[in-house]
Amino acid sequence: MRFFLLKLTYRNSHGELVDPPAVTATRVKNQFGSILEQATHGSPVAITRHAMPKAVLLSYKEFESLVKQQTNALDDLSAEFDELLMHMQTPKAQKGMKMAFEASPTQLGQVAAKAV
Repeated sequence: MRFFLLKLTYRNSHGELVDPPAVTATRVKNQFGSILEQATHGSPVAITRHAMPKAVLLSYKEFESLVKQQTNALDDLSAEFDELLMHMQTPKAQKGMKMAFEASPTQLGQVAAKAV
């Protein structure tokens, strides 16, 4: 049987590096109450089966915070994309795109050579 060194380091909702301790699924089954207490008090626990990570138990507060961070990051990217798209919709940008799509291979080659 192979045993792997389990290291599940990640950044928590406070930006701190966290390396949750590994606990076997059997131990979780037998000592669920104490392991749940550990997780709800801010110390996530990695649950393993056959020395491989299968799940991470963490507090609901930490879960909410991590999900909110992902949502905020996605919202920021969406706003940035929308702003870039808006700048691409100006008459000058539209004219440039039309010229690029209508350019001949020779014209594209000349522009490429000039850019280099």
